[in-house]
Amino acid sequence: MVPDSKPVLTVADLPAAELSFQPIRASGPGGQHVNKVATAVQLRFDVRASSLPEPVKSRLLRLSDHRFSKRGIITIKAQGFRSQAKNRQDALARLDDLLALAQRVRKRRKPTSPSLAVMQKRLESKRRQGERKRLRGPVTY
Repeated sequence: MVPDSKPVLTVADLPAAELSFQPIRASGPGGQHVNKVATAVQLRFDVRASSLPEPVKSRLLRLSDHRFSKRGIITIKAQGFRSQAKNRQDALARLDDLLALAQRVRKRRKPTSPSLAVMQKRLESKRRQGERKRLRGPVTY
């Protein structure tokens, strides 16, 4: 994939069977409503068992994120909205962001060496600093 290009694979391309949604009760304020309605959604996605291409899988598993388990399962909890449908869309959007991040290929760094002018400038600056410090020493008459 070309660096900084648009991601090729999105959540819409994944089979529905690979995504597991579980409604859960949301935490936080909300009175009686929050105690009886499961509006929050927990999305689980097993990276290792998914149909993603191998390079994307490996980059996804290399990401350090608290949402990843040791077994390669991504767990996203969405509870920002009052409706379960909106929380489901939010969870899918966050998984989409992770997939986009895993598909971005970083540009390889080309090792370079400093130019002759830069090295000379550095040595001249060191010489000047040494001279300045030498002149701070005790004065002899």
